[in-house]
Amino acid sequence: MPLRVLIAEDEPLARELLRSMLETRAEVAIVAEVGDGRSAIAAIERHQPDLVLLDVQMPEVDGFGVVELIGSARMPRVIFVTAFDHYAIRAFDVHAFDYLLKPFDQERLDRALDRILAEPRRSASDDLAARLTALLGDVQRDESVSRIPVRTDRGFQFVNTDDVDWVEADGKFLRIHAGTEVHSVRMPLAALEAKLARRRFVRVHRSVIVNVERVVEVQSWFQGDYVLILRDGSRVTSGRSYRDNVRRLLDLRDAQ
Repeated sequence: MPLRVLIAEDEPLARELLRSMLETRAEVAIVAEVGDGRSAIAAIERHQPDLVLLDVQMPEVDGFGVVELIGSARMPRVIFVTAFDHYAIRAFDVHAFDYLLKPFDQERLDRALDRILAEPRRSASDDLAARLTALLGDVQRDESVSRIPVRTDRGFQFVNTDDVDWVEADGKFLRIHAGTEVHSVRMPLAALEAKLARRRFVRVHRSVIVNVERVVEVQSWFQGDYVLILRDGSRVTSGRSYRDNVRRLLDLRDAQ
């Protein structure tokens, strides 16, 4: 059976070039082409490809957000497509992930495909999942954003992440609490989490991220959970699956 490949790239000309390069390989079958992160997630879940050519910088949800939302354990093999030429490239090398640096090179793609085709055909292994998780951690620390774009009646305004106290998920939207202001953004919480500095923001509940510097008190609660009291008076209860994150939050506060 051919290697089933999904192309996830937001630039039409780049998608066309990747398609033409893949079509030179008889062992490859392109199952779909998408131009944004949300479509990539849907296509991965629908087609279950063996390999994803995944652009790092895409609209709505970037490549790392796609991995985060699919989950490292469920993510197919990945060749990252990127214009980065500094830290992220070193991270890909350290964690043994193939990447295509723009502008694309047929020889580089062929080498990456040859390595994948030489491996036994199987779903993501524990080793692949572990390497993806480690890669996400390293890149997120380096590529964190300092401002969040928020849509307004007249366009967009930018909220500095330094001003954010906490973020809560509310259906398909996020409510970003920054001082006396609350901003609404349509975005998955995991996608924003992937963009925030890991030493500044910690997810303490499936629907809540807090700014470590805004936590003034952590109280023990029932069955090992915690109540976090923030500087603005907000009280947030941690989720059972996020106890380790709260403990990490305490470690981060001690380190500051």
